[in-house]
Amino acid sequence: MPDTIVAPATPNGRSGIGVIRLSGADALLIASKMLGTTVEFRPRQVHVVQLSDPESREVIDEAVITYFKAPNSFTGEDVVEISCHGSPVLLRQVIDICLREGARTADPGEFTLRAVANGKMDLSEAEAIRDLIDAQTTASARQAVRQMRGEFSHQLQPIKDELLDVIVVLESALEFVEDDLPETQAVSIRCRMANVAANIGKMAGTFKAGKLIRDGLRVALVGRPNVGKSSLFNALLGSDRAIVTEIAGTTRDQIHERLTIGDIPISLIDTAGIRETGDTVESIGVERSKRTMADADLVLVLVDASEKVTDEDRDIAASVSELNHLVLINKIDKVSSVQLQDLQSQIGDLNSKIERVSAKTGEGLEDLKKSIVEPFAPHDVSRNGFLVTDARHHDLLARAREEVEHSIELLDQKQSEEIVLVGLHNAMRYLGEITGETTTEDMLTRIFSTFCIGK
Repeated sequence: MPDTIVAPATPNGRSGIGVIRLSGADALLIASKMLGTTVEFRPRQVHVVQLSDPESREVIDEAVITYFKAPNSFTGEDVVEISCHGSPVLLRQVIDICLREGARTADPGEFTLRAVANGKMDLSEAEAIRDLIDAQTTASARQAVRQMRGEFSHQLQPIKDELLDVIVVLESALEFVEDDLPETQAVSIRCRMANVAANIGKMAGTFKAGKLIRDGLRVALVGRPNVGKSSLFNALLGSDRAIVTEIAGTTRDQIHERLTIGDIPISLIDTAGIRETGDTVESIGVERSKRTMADADLVLVLVDASEKVTDEDRDIAASVSELNHLVLINKIDKVSSVQLQDLQSQIGDLNSKIERVSAKTGEGLEDLKKSIVEPFAPHDVSRNGFLVTDARHHDLLARAREEVEHSIELLDQKQSEEIVLVGLHNAMRYLGEITGETTTEDMLTRIFSTFCIGK
């Protein structure tokens, strides 16, 4: 029988309320030892109690306890949730008492792992809980809720059923038919296999939009010193996050902040100005800027509208020519339309898409935001149907499709049913790994290690 585990279910730090969760056969017994009197706990009813240290009998807090009797609980085991005042010292004291009375500290995600093991949810639904907690936008939260409610599993089940039917037919032919499959039956099986591969591919094809909603984009602001990178950084964020001065080279290290554009989370990075320098600290910042450019999903190259295009500007633009990038003419509030047109003609030689913007007045900011996300999401991704958002799920879908397509090729080559079945069984195993039916213990450990303690 699994031991009883305990962990805080609310984040570290001070708060009005802190929740401690116990799960296991001794959960109620351990919680009861902290009460000065006998309480008859009724499942799914809250009880206001005084918590005491069993050894000193000193009252430590007044709390609310809720008891969930197995199997009607989140984990499928007896679960007790203790809601007390959110003092870190108090929460630590309650947990220490639980440990002293026989519980052990839960591993990351262990409550949810027990829910999966006890059939309360499948693995993809469990992963959605983590994604919901980590969601950065309403769109990513919406997708996580859909997956948590089983939509992914429900869409996957007909594919698995169809694949299993094909496997049964081929297994039966292998067992009972001495000759090759009749042509008409072979054609029918091939058609069903092609439909399975197409449906798997359709699901896998939603990953690009799903990954965008879940993980977002890394956008780097680069350029020579004093072209207005930090000012634009602040303007996009709507706050004075980066230091802005007239002194060239103010930003010597990267500054990261998050914002949302059209339901897409953006990790915006302000980098050190790129130039030749003898300053050791600044040169380190320049090298980091160059590495950031290579890792970014989109590079915004800033040019100062009040100055002529320099060789440094051209070198920076040339260095990102193979990357997704935009050239931004900043400080357009300082020049006339004629000067701006002349400058834009010079930049046109760089063969880059150009946007005009003023970090000072805000002119062009909304157009810039659209240009940032449009190459990656030409349509409103938040209005799409269910999307595959997890790279693990996408990888398993891609593998399953490849196995089915390979089996189709073997069938076309008139290979024996035994050989054709190998790929179909592999595909079924990959699909089963998504929902946890065929997932190894090591893989489960890796997945749930990404969860927070207490979930």
